[in-house]
Amino acid sequence: MDTEKEKSNIPEKSHSFVSRNNEKDEKKEGNQPDSDQNHPQNNEITTTEAQEPPPDGATEAEQDNVAGEAKQDNVAADPEMEIKEGEEPTDLNNEESSPLPPDLNKVSDEIDQYISNLSSSKQDDSNPPDVPIFVEQFAVLVEAKIEDYNYSDSPVKWSQLSEEDSTSFLDSVNRVCRLSSALSEFSSEYKYAYTINRIDGVLQRAMSYIEEEFKSLLEDHKLSDLDHNNNDSKPRQSTSSNPNQDAEPGPVEETNSPGYVEENLSNLIRLSTAMILGGYESECRLAYFVARRNALEESLHKHGFEKHSIDDVQKMQWESLEREIVVWLKIFRQCAAVHFPSEQKLSNAVFSDYPLISESMVSCLSRNMVIQLLTFSKAVAMTKRAAEKLFKFLDIYEVLRDVLPTMESLLSEEIVDELKTETSLIRSWFADSMISIFGELENSIKADSGKTPVPGGAVHPLTRYTMNYLKYACEYKDTLEQVFREHQKIDRVESATGSEFEYNPEAQAQNANNEAKQSPFQLQMMKVMDLLDANLEAKSKLYRDPSLSSIFMMNNGRYILQKIKGSTEINSLMGDTWYRKRSSDLRQYHKCYQRETWGKLLNCLHPEGLTVNGKVVKPVLKDKFNSFNKMFDEIHKTQSSWVVSDEQLQSELRVSISNMVIPAYRSFLGRFSSVFTPGRQTEKYVKYQAEDIETNIDELFDGNAAPAGRRRV
Repeated sequence: MDTEKEKSNIPEKSHSFVSRNNEKDEKKEGNQPDSDQNHPQNNEITTTEAQEPPPDGATEAEQDNVAGEAKQDNVAADPEMEIKEGEEPTDLNNEESSPLPPDLNKVSDEIDQYISNLSSSKQDDSNPPDVPIFVEQFAVLVEAKIEDYNYSDSPVKWSQLSEEDSTSFLDSVNRVCRLSSALSEFSSEYKYAYTINRIDGVLQRAMSYIEEEFKSLLEDHKLSDLDHNNNDSKPRQSTSSNPNQDAEPGPVEETNSPGYVEENLSNLIRLSTAMILGGYESECRLAYFVARRNALEESLHKHGFEKHSIDDVQKMQWESLEREIVVWLKIFRQCAAVHFPSEQKLSNAVFSDYPLISESMVSCLSRNMVIQLLTFSKAVAMTKRAAEKLFKFLDIYEVLRDVLPTMESLLSEEIVDELKTETSLIRSWFADSMISIFGELENSIKADSGKTPVPGGAVHPLTRYTMNYLKYACEYKDTLEQVFREHQKIDRVESATGSEFEYNPEAQAQNANNEAKQSPFQLQMMKVMDLLDANLEAKSKLYRDPSLSSIFMMNNGRYILQKIKGSTEINSLMGDTWYRKRSSDLRQYHKCYQRETWGKLLNCLHPEGLTVNGKVVKPVLKDKFNSFNKMFDEIHKTQSSWVVSDEQLQSELRVSISNMVIPAYRSFLGRFSSVFTPGRQTEKYVKYQAEDIETNIDELFDGNAAPAGRRRV
């Protein structure tokens, strides 16, 4: 009867509490000995009397007092109040109506006072107060509110709650947290054991609901964030002339919570604060990390980045892998410039009162994404080396070198050190690959020993490939300088640690002076150019005609000089001295060509042997004209099919030939053409006028086979 009376002041809304009533009813039906033996079960309520049986009559007085208080609409009963002995207790089961449940606001005030009493007792080191009945009432009322919101079939979303309801709920949860904290100070007291477990259970249920709503809001934020990314500015085109160079992301509008409404942000702040204050910081951090990690991964996937294992990358064809690298470069830059700073702003907002948590979350999120990106770059570095991979290797190397330092402000010192070590290792792999690629380029030039000459003395494919390759490579001049210098340092350290190494200050000073004059990459470039020159010299000997051999060397030499002149980077590497030397070589080939081709032709116009005793020997003159005509026809026919693709060189050759031949021919013609009888004889031997010679010279080096020299009709 005691227990039944006390329960009349507790709302019947909590399923857990109802189940406890049922258990007690079942025990009563089992014919328990007497009411005194039922008192130990009162720890379900955790009143003062629950610790030891009260004296006879006290419980009946308390029951009557509770019933009286209920009629007066009071919330809690005073377990210490006494009433007259012999008064019959009221049977609540026989009452026509149940009393009104306690008011949460009033119970909350009593809980606040009780928390204060507990704190004072702890400070004064006095006996802690007993657990009053309103603690259980408070637990039941909060549980009822949680059940209202977290009903399994249709839970109430946090965003659907009014400002008043959400504030009231969080106030109650906060009060539960403070009560749990205050009670935990007396965890060694047996009389608090049940209450501590009871309040912790309520707190756990509340936190479970809050955690789910926190996750839900984060998921809503994720979707909004992805929508926001759709509005990113279009990437600007790279200024590099490398056709494979990836585009860089354009500027993106900055915001504290991209794609996120302020109301949801405010709710995230309130829920995260509630979880942290409630001792659920780990759960809060984990929920936030997982949600934001998934959001970032989905965003990267939307922009084209796919997760690939190292084995997958190894099996990819280069064309496919190259496309993946372009996406990777864009994503890596976007993470540093857009995604990670946005995550920092969001985290700072959500955990505004907990800067250390915010820093930790941003650092962990950033590290997680960077490790994923580094795994891809590591896999690329492990692929088979090939010349065509150099430029993408350089792109990755530069991103790892330049972009990662911009993230340092977002990361903890420990993670920065970890990522620096990892990226340094990956960069060293790429550096080794690039050094090897240049070595393979040297070998490919040496190995190109084809015995078939290029038709018409045109620019050799090896020249075009090598110069275009070097031109694109020199767009990364500063990076390649760094790569070769670091490689040189490693080589020097390795040689210095050898068993036969002897320190020689003079030799090292000399090497330092040489390095000051020429960088390692500059020496590499000159080595490649020397190999190319030697290869072309050998190929020029494949031509039987020395004149065509000279045209071949002029074509290739001019192509090389034009490429160097058109690139500031490669021009600065090769230097003026090298350029002047190659220009001088080009002029020598030009002179050699003129001598071999047109020098022989001009011998036909030499007046030696034409006159005897002051008279022109007509047969000799006829032979002179016939030889000239025949030789000129042959030159025109042959050299019209030769190729000089550089318009400037072609023009220079034609002008120099005209300046060499036409004045001599015009002079010879004016001096001796009158010897022939006008008419048929003149037409037979004087086949060309000076203008005809000029016209035919202008047809040389077009790469088209032409008939014998033509003359004006």
